[in-house]
This record gives sequence, structure tokens and C-alpha cells, in this order.
Amino acid sequence: MSAGPTNCIPCEMRDTTVSRTLAKAGANVDRIDLFRVFARVVECANFTRAADTLGLPRSSVSAAIQELEGRIGARLLHRTTRKVSPTQDGAALYERCLRLIADVEETENLFRQTSVGPGGVLRIDVPGRIGRLIIAPALPEFLASYPRIDITLSLTDRTIDLIEERVDCVLRVGKPHESGMIARPMGDLPLINVASPLYLSQHGRPCTPGDMTTQQVVQYASPTSGRIAPWEWLDGDTVRTLTTQGRVTVNSAEAYIACCLAGLGLIQIPAYDVQQHLHAGELIEVMPEYRAAPMPMNLLYLHRQHLSRRVQVFADWLDALLKRQLICDLDETK
Repeated sequence: MSAGPTNCIPCEMRDTTVSRTLAKAGANVDRIDLFRVFARVVECANFTRAADTLGLPRSSVSAAIQELEGRIGARLLHRTTRKVSPTQDGAALYERCLRLIADVEETENLFRQTSVGPGGVLRIDVPGRIGRLIIAPALPEFLASYPRIDITLSLTDRTIDLIEERVDCVLRVGKPHESGMIARPMGDLPLINVASPLYLSQHGRPCTPGDMTTQQVVQYASPTSGRIAPWEWLDGDTVRTLTTQGRVTVNSAEAYIACCLAGLGLIQIPAYDVQQHLHAGELIEVMPEYRAAPMPMNLLYLHRQHLSRRVQVFADWLDALLKRQLICDLDETK
């Protein structure tokens, strides 16, 4: 698998003359190329970052914006030493640019992709255990189906900046909070309550949430906010929560499961995460009638990539994979 150039121009720009033309200070640049550069500057809120992600000199990006402002006849960006933000005219133009760029790319892809299929490097970021247990083992299937696509797979449990870290799409578990992104639903992640046989032999087996007052829980703190997640369960369509006690707090899924295996308390965990431990008898599901609400999964990507063929085919494949794998995992825990 080829790694690809470090500062490559995105696929949607490779088939134009933008890199050569902008390198000459932006003279006589096609409007669509100027729109692409302008949209990237707005998304990055910084000329240098925009230039880096485009693989262009900063001076060329600046020249392109100046030419676009000259053609439009209006100031499009507020410039400070720390940040670039769109003016009122710039914000209106940005929304139109997204639609125009998408229309052009859709038209180009109608003919470009029919014979050879999508290609290029696709950079994705996913939660660590989903990536290791579900996505990575299935990647040979995807790569065989799309031989012209290479994958750069990043496994993280923290929130990342897609533009700054040059990621095409990111899989998020939980309600997404990012604005200016397209969120494609990927189904729900079922959660179950589990404990080790050692723990249950020492503390007894809880049967209802009312029994939790005498139980120990491995506390999970968000790696982003540090907030301790409450114990949750569904009461019909209502989500109920309670504050629990526990002597150990962790901020990673690996540590969460390890502490549960060591008998330090109960945990609420995605079913796929502990499937092998359940089969081996190392963990036992408790209170199956009082599971937490499933967590939504979404694939996030930027507006400018809405019609990227690489992202589209990966999203379709990932959607089918997650639903197939996670439904199987949940069924096998019953």
C-alpha cells in the first residue's frame, strides 16, 4: 500500500491547473479553483493552514483570495494576526461555493469513475477498539473491492480537527457536536452491563438499578472533558441515571475493561468490546432488562467532501460492516 505524498493536493484539485496557476501568483485562475481555495481558507480560518492542506505556497493562496475579491468586487475575509473569518459577503459566498464545487465534482465524477472506479488516499479516524476489532480485520475486503484506494487509518479516542490533521472522515460514537459537518448515521451501538465472576462472588449480583447503592462501579471519565459518565438505563423510552460509587476512575476503554476483569466493579460497555470475555466466562452480563440506551454512531466529513467518491464508497461499506458486526455481537451475548 503506497503512503502517498506528504502534502498532496486533494483529488478534486489534481485534474485542474490550479497548482500550476496559483504558483504563478493567481493570474487568470478559473473561478472554480478560486472558489476551492476560498472555501479551504474559510474552513481552516488561517492562510498558512489552508496552504499546507492544499500543498500550495501561502503566497499563492493569498494571491488567489485577492484575485477572487477583485472579481467579486467585495471584501470576503476579515484578517487578523491570529485568525481569518468571513465577512457577511464572504459567508454568503462560502455557502454558494460549496454548492457550486459539489455540482462540478458530481459532473466530473459521472464520467471519471464509471470505468476505473474511485482512487487515491483515503484518510480516516475511528475509535481505537472499533478500529482494531472490527474495521481493520475487514479492510482486506474493502481494498479488494476498490484496488485504486489506499487507506490511512488513525485510531484515536479523542476529538480531532479534520482539517488540521488532514482527515477525510471520522467515525464518532455519541451525539456529534461539531458544526459545519455532514453527519451520516451509522446505526446504534448497543451497550450492556457486565462484571467479573470474582466481583459478583464478593459483592453479589445486582438485579435492578435499585441494587446499585451497594455496588462498586469502575468510573469512566471522558478523555476530552474529564466528565464522569453516570450509570444509565432505559425505562421505556425514558433514560434514567444515577450516581454510583467506585474507587477507580479510568479514561480509556482498554483500562475500563481491564479493571472490570480484575474485579474492581461493574461497567457499561459496548457488547462487541467484551464478546470474547463473555464467551470465555471472564465477564458476565447483569441486569439485561436495564441496559443503557444505545449510542448513535456517525461518520463525519466536511461539506467540501460531500460528493467525494472515495468517502461515499467507504461510508457505504462501513455502514454495512458495522450493522452486520454489531447486530451479530449483540445477538451472541443473549
